[in-house]
Amino acid sequence: MTPLALLAAVLSYLLGSLPAAAWVARARGVDIRKVGSGNSGATNVLRSLGKGPALAVAIFDILKGVLAVWIARSLGLSEPWAALCGVLAVIGHNFSPFLAFRGGKGVATSFGVIAVLDPPVGLVAFVLALACMWLTRFVSAGSIMGAFTAIALVLLLGRAGWLMAAILFLSGLLIWQHRENVRKLQSGTERRLGEKTSAPAPAERSLN
Repeated sequence: MTPLALLAAVLSYLLGSLPAAAWVARARGVDIRKVGSGNSGATNVLRSLGKGPALAVAIFDILKGVLAVWIARSLGLSEPWAALCGVLAVIGHNFSPFLAFRGGKGVATSFGVIAVLDPPVGLVAFVLALACMWLTRFVSAGSIMGAFTAIALVLLLGRAGWLMAAILFLSGLLIWQHRENVRKLQSGTERRLGEKTSAPAPAERSLN
């Protein structure tokens, strides 16, 4: 591992760990970890603070994934290393040192990474995720649909091993982060898109 490669990896993790949702909520006098699901992501911001703040958080989180890959490429590193940097950004987002190694679920950041590593796969996964969200009104269902779409596409298209590994890891992690949402979907207790909440977050981290 070269010094430049190590630098890119560290910068990518730190970039991903920047908690946009927590900062935007704090600017509104809200601790995002103590409202709604307690999740530091755009969906909880949408439910707790509204569309404007949620859009800002979503864009910021997408850019974290895009920039992590760009950092590696701009330093002349290989595409596999650029993919690793993207993965590290998502890990930083999900397990941020700024939030006691808690965070979001990595949906927006994963999309940013996949969109620049494999634009066709990213685009199709994004469109199907949005369609699922629109039809079901469940953000979690759309996110999971996007992840499964990405998995299916990289396997069917026979992408390079490093690219396949990165997208499979990101998609698998995203699905795992939504395991509680799956249980709520099955029990009929999952909140739909547009439902606002000001309820305190659970004592333990909720993955809703």
